Amino acid sequence: MSSSRAWLLTAASLIVIVVFFILREHWAHALGLAPYLLLLACPLMHLFHGHGGHEGHDHKDRTP
Repeated sequence: MSSSRAWLLTAASLIVIVVFFILREHWAHALGLAPYLLLLACPLMHLFHGHGGHEGHDHKDRTP
């Protein structure tokens, strides 16, 4: 395993641990933000979901 990957895994593990302890202490505040995060997720999903779902339309080829 390369040194940079080891540092990345160490940093990710540390972030997960810190987030766990912060959420454990402030769970009521985090749940209070949940409806707003859900509302924020809707436009973000529309922006970043891609356009793979539009292939079912019957578009005519406009080239002569």
